[in-house]
Amino acid sequence: MKPGVYAQREVRRARYAVGAVFAVHGAVTGSFATRVPWIQDHAGVSAGQLGLALAFPALGASVAMPLAGSVSHRFGARNALRGLIALWTLALILPSVAPSLLTLCLALFVYGATAGMSDVAMNALGVEVENRLDKSIVSGLHGMWSAGALTGSAAGTVAAHLGTDARLHHALAAFVLTVAGVTACAWVLDLQPAADEQPPPRFALPPRSALLIGAIGFCAVFAEGASLDWSAVYLRDQLDASAGLAAACTTGFTLTMAIARIAGDRVVDRYGAVRTVRASGVVAVLGGALIVLAGHPVTAMAGFALMGLGIAVVVPLCFAAAGRSGANPSLAIAGVATITYTSGLIAPSAIGLLAQATSLMVSFVLVTVLSCGIAGFAGVLRAGDRRKVTRPDAAVPEPRP
Repeated sequence: MKPGVYAQREVRRARYAVGAVFAVHGAVTGSFATRVPWIQDHAGVSAGQLGLALAFPALGASVAMPLAGSVSHRFGARNALRGLIALWTLALILPSVAPSLLTLCLALFVYGATAGMSDVAMNALGVEVENRLDKSIVSGLHGMWSAGALTGSAAGTVAAHLGTDARLHHALAAFVLTVAGVTACAWVLDLQPAADEQPPPRFALPPRSALLIGAIGFCAVFAEGASLDWSAVYLRDQLDASAGLAAACTTGFTLTMAIARIAGDRVVDRYGAVRTVRASGVVAVLGGALIVLAGHPVTAMAGFALMGLGIAVVVPLCFAAAGRSGANPSLAIAGVATITYTSGLIAPSAIGLLAQATSLMVSFVLVTVLSCGIAGFAGVLRAGDRRKVTRPDAAVPEPRP
């Protein structure tokens, strides 16, 4: 077998392996989200206390993500991802066994910290595989995450419907997902630092390039968080939609995002990251306009569908651009991830506070304005747009005789 052909096959196999890791990561999130009411009752916390506790995953992720680069440097990319994904899947058990507010906050802090570090590690490997294949795959990887989240949510919904104890449900889910994640890691790229490569600092602030890229991700995740948490409420309160139709709007938004991410790589390969994100921002703005001006639930549902379509590929492309924007991909990706996690944390509450002060329609005017930022500042991604990989170990097929 020719060395070049073997390397190409190895990288293709690594692509599917890291895709499986993304799906496992998403499945943990979906499994947790569906059992939050059970966890609230078990811990004996009020709605306000639960809201406080649910801030701790983002806090834990923000604190831990800058550490991911040093972990990967010390143990190698494959071993680091294997360990971090196992810690993340096993952390699923912690919230359901927490008996009080304090222990729930601590459990969710660990849950978020392991989520963030494994997120950085798998995105860094995804960008590396993309570079070696010289075609866009990161959007599809995030589509696999969405598919995993939907699968985990479906299983959690069944468990909740059957009245299954969340401690048993999450213990079984953690076991299955840990085995799946660790097994998939056997085929991801085994990247090792060069002999003369200086180790990154154990904890470092993100570079400036990551902050600029993260600003676009902030706008996209803000729109995503607002739409996920408030779309059903918007249809019910603003447009008098039935509970079933309102719930279907949220499901449709999630499905639109998943489909767009899976299909988005072909668009990125044809038009490039900057043009794709600029067009995506325009679509998101049109969706926001439909939501704000809607006089009928169907019109608003179409607006949320366009919003999902418009923001779907933005965050994956921000991660990809960050991974190619400097000498330390993990550090740059950690910076972007920290900004996007923060956006996801503040978006739902910001929308609620603004709606209380004015109206929910005005809140989605803000979402629409932020979507304009996606289109207006898409050029920031140009510096990290994909380019040919020239490193000697890249998987480039040998020329035909």
